[in-house]
Parts: sequence; C-alpha cells; structure tokens
Amino acid sequence: MTSINASTKHTIKKKVLRTAGTAAPAATKTTATKTTATKKGALAKKDGKRGSAPTLKPKNLKSPESIAAIANLSDEEFKVQVNDVLRQVLGGQPSLFGGNGIGAPRTASTSLDRQGAAADLAAIVKAKGTINVLKKCGILLALENNLIPNGIGAVFGNEKGMNRGGGMKRITSSFSLASLGTFEGDDLSTIVSDTKRGKTNPPEAREGCLLFIRALVEIVGKPSEPFVVPLLAAALEECSSSSSFVRDAAEDTIASIIQLANGHAVPKLIFPVLFEALQSPEWRVKAMAMQTMSQIAGLHSRHVSRHVSRLLPEIVPEVTAQVWDTKPQVTKAAREALLACASTNINPDVAPAVPAIVHAICKPNDTVKAIDKLKGTTFVASVDSSTLAILCPVLARGLKEKMAVNKRSTCIVIENMSRLVETPNAVAPFGPLLVPELKKVAENVQFEEIRDAALAALSALTKALGHDDIDSAISSIMKEEYEKNQVEQQRISDERAAEVAREEEMQKKEDEERKLWREAMETQRLLNELTIREEEERKAEDYRKKEMEKNSTKAEDGKCQGCNLKKCKKTCLFKK
Repeated sequence: MTSINASTKHTIKKKVLRTAGTAAPAATKTTATKTTATKKGALAKKDGKRGSAPTLKPKNLKSPESIAAIANLSDEEFKVQVNDVLRQVLGGQPSLFGGNGIGAPRTASTSLDRQGAAADLAAIVKAKGTINVLKKCGILLALENNLIPNGIGAVFGNEKGMNRGGGMKRITSSFSLASLGTFEGDDLSTIVSDTKRGKTNPPEAREGCLLFIRALVEIVGKPSEPFVVPLLAAALEECSSSSSFVRDAAEDTIASIIQLANGHAVPKLIFPVLFEALQSPEWRVKAMAMQTMSQIAGLHSRHVSRHVSRLLPEIVPEVTAQVWDTKPQVTKAAREALLACASTNINPDVAPAVPAIVHAICKPNDTVKAIDKLKGTTFVASVDSSTLAILCPVLARGLKEKMAVNKRSTCIVIENMSRLVETPNAVAPFGPLLVPELKKVAENVQFEEIRDAALAALSALTKALGHDDIDSAISSIMKEEYEKNQVEQQRISDERAAEVAREEEMQKKEDEERKLWREAMETQRLLNELTIREEEERKAEDYRKKEMEKNSTKAEDGKCQGCNLKKCKKTCLFKK
C-alpha cells in the first residue's frame, strides 16, 4: 500500500480561468453550440413537432427487373414470396431459421430493415395489383391481427365494450377485413408489449404494419386509398404505445393517410374517427387526433376547407371540451385545432375576429375583448351555422358578464348577426343557448337602455328562428328542451335498467356458483368422512386380525406351533 509522507510530490492540473469579456476557446464554443442545439431539439420534441419522415425506398426490389421476376411467378410461388417479405415487415426472417439452418445465428430486425421490407412489399402490390396481393395473400388480415387484434370496436379504450363514447363500429364495407382467412406470424419481439392495453403482439410487428401502410400511400398511391383510410383508427390507437418507435411510425402514417384521403372522406370517414379518438383515456391519442384536425384544416384545398367549415358545429364543442384537459400537450393541441378549423370559415366579416374569438373560448377572461372586436364588425355576408358555431359560445358567455355594459355590447352583436341568418335551421341548434340568457337580461337588468337592447336582440333572434313573437319562440325552445330532457332521461333510465339487469344477472350467477361451491364442499366433506370411516374400519380389521393371530395356536402356514402338524396329535397340548 502506498504511503504518503512529507516528501510526496503532488501534481495539480491548472484550470484556465476566463475573466469577463475574454473570448472562449474554439472547443468551448463548439460545445456550447452543440448543447444549445440539443436543447432546441429537445424542446422541439417536447412540443411534439416532428419533421416529415423520409420517403420509404425498397431495399431488395429496386429495379423493375426484380419486381417483374416476382410478378411473373406462379400463384403458389408468388404467395410464398409475398409471405416471406411480409415476415420481414413484421420483424422476422425471410424464411424459417433465416434460410441458413437452425445452427446459424439470427440477426435482430431493425427499423431500417422493416422500412425496406415495407417498401418492397408495397412495390409488389403496385406491380401485381391491390386486390391480388392485399386480399388474396392475406396481407390485410395480418394488419388487422397485429394492429386491432380485438376488432375495430375495441379501439380507444373500449376493449371491454363499456365505454359509451369510445370504440368504433365494425368495418362492413366491401373491403371488410373480417372476410379474410388467417395468418400465422412469428413472435420475434425483443421489447415488452403493451399488455396494459391488451396488446400481446410484438411492437416490431405493429411498427412494420404502420410502415407498410405508409409505404402503400407513398408508392401505390390512390389505388390503396380504400384500404388505408379505414385503418386510420388503428394508427391513432398506436399513438399511445409504450414504444417510442411505434408512436413515431403511427404519427407518420396518420400524416400520410390524411395527405392521400379524398376530400369526400373528411366528413364521413375521417372526422367521425377523430371524434371517437377524443373519448380515449390516452392523452397522446387525443393530442394526435386534434393535431390531425389541424393538418386537415391546413390543407390547401378549397374542397376540404368547405367540408371542415360545415363540420364546425360539431368540431367546436368537441374540441372545446379538451381545452381544459389536465395535460398541457392536449390543451395546446386543442387550441391549435380550434384556431385552424375556425379559420376555414368562409364568412369574410368574422374572419378578422376569429383569433380573438378562439382566444376567448380558450380563456374566458378575455371574453370582453372578443365582444368588443365583434362589436366593431359590420355584418354584410349571410351568417350560416358554421359562423354561429364560432360566435355563439362567446356570445352566450358575454350575456353572463357581471358588467351591464358588456351585456349591452353582446346584445348589439346578436341583433346584427341575427338579421343576416340564412335559414331558421342554421340558428335552431343555438337558440336554446342564447334565448334564455337574452330573456334574463331583458327582465333582470335595471338599466332601461340595456333592456331595450336585449329585447331588440331577442326580437331579431326570434325572427331568425322562424317565430312570430318572443313567447312562441320561448315556448318552442322550452318544448324542444323538454323533449331532449325526456329523451336523455329515458336513455339514462334504460342504461340504469340495463345495469340493474346486468347486476342481477351477475348476482344470479354468483348465487349459482356459490350454491355449486357449497354443494361441492358438502360433497367433499362427506367424501372425507367416508374415507376416514373406511380408514378406521380398515385399521380396526387389521388390529382384529393381529389379535387373532396372537391368540391362535396355528402358524401362518397352518401348522400347529406345538407339534408342527396341520392336524395335532392326541398327545399335543394344543389339541382341541
């Protein structure tokens, strides 16, 4: 062991101290630059802003000759070849034991390998045809088994079928995935699956399926649209995966599907899926659904913008409910989606005030600022349901302001807006939101000028609703609200009755199981008692035999223990 004494010499490395104003060395500058870049990248990833993914390129089928060689194979050989490529897409080897025998080592599949295999399979689909490959070779069923093993109705947190808002209906179109055969895959995962969501299939296989969907969009194009658009729900569901590479693949796949989808699919196929995704318990799914809404609204297509504008009466309440989510990522995505969708409104009069209105919807304290912005707006163009969907939440909140002056400004905006309403059907959904509040202002405010403004707004809104006077409008609204309440109460009663019936059925099953358990326990007790009794009788019989053997003069072979004969002599002492 080294000893330290007075003669021991110590060497100390000198640190270069920089005074204020001196320049740092080049290496220090480089390090600082790298650190700053890293922090910026981390912030960008934290905000959820990822760049566009690079285009998928085939790995083995790069030339037209190689694709033609596979396309010209016989049907059986072609299916074998397609299944080999599909196995690579799912993270496996092209053939059993990798084609090198059972003793050869197997290399793990990487994301780059799966990307190349997905592009290869997409190239085969493009050359041979979507129906021939996707349907006949069982590719679509492989996607379904890996992405939605419990069916399309179990997505978005509805695995047990108990979530009334979540879950999708079964795909019943001509391209239904349920009409296919079965596919046997290899479980070659090296990462723990998302067992908490009921996903027992490997994450590598799910990433491969998502990459293949994106490859279909990029390589095959429009012919693959009927097959990839219905899988939007499955891609959204994978945004909540515990594996980061699966989440990244899901985001890229969703973006590519949106770019490919036809404008007519927006109101009928895409937005219903996004509305269902907002009911998911996973915050990443909700955030991605609203980011997708922003992407759709940002598409430079007048056709798509018109569809989004018509859906605003449904979009605004659904997205507004997510503004106050506990996750800041969801809140930010909700604000961006609300602003992007509201900007698609075609009303030129309201367009300058849209940012202020959306800000007021997300931050109620700024309602007065939005009302003042609308107060200075001159309504010239007709007001449709989309415009009302943006304005009415802020106007209804403005009627509840404490300051009477703000209520007057809100009444003026409602009056000006109501005079240009297109049809009574456009304003009918918002009548129950505004008419009762206007009536309260007209009856309860002490200033006559404000009451007159409320009555004028109420009269204009009544005419827009298609009624002759205020009383008929209020009675009609009250009747509609009563009918809605009755329907809602009936639904709640039916749900409670179904829940009670389900509980009674469960209780009945529990009673039957308890009864069977008691009978089984009683039977087992009787069997145990019978076994014990038989054991006691057997022991008693053995004891009796032993006692008889002790008292008997005969040996085990039947001979007398005195004369050693089976029949005793007359002189034997034990002769009976």
